[in-house]
Amino acid sequence: MNKTHKTLIATLAVALLAPLGALADDAHHKPAAAASAGTGALTDGEVRKIDLEAGKVTLKHAEIKSLDMPAMTMVFVVKDKAMLDKLKTGDKVRFKAVNDGGKFTVTDIQPAP
Repeated sequence: MNKTHKTLIATLAVALLAPLGALADDAHHKPAAAASAGTGALTDGEVRKIDLEAGKVTLKHAEIKSLDMPAMTMVFVVKDKAMLDKLKTGDKVRFKAVNDGGKFTVTDIQPAP
């Protein structure tokens, strides 16, 4: 399977499974609200898993308005693997993600206040 097919399948999977993410939230855990809409808006999230070698982070996140994405838990690639050095599982964070040619990419991540 070539890279274009993998990207298309991943994009379709996210689009089809996105509504299920909101339903999968624990009843006792309410995701934090996303920051106000806008280009520079950060979204609240919680680090669930870090894959340093692959440059990926799994985040349980609030709605990402800029991507029209509901709250869910999903894997993101990071723009720079060094971003992962300061994270650990369970950290509360605020982050910005973009759709980079079908890859959801974290471009900024910082500890939540």
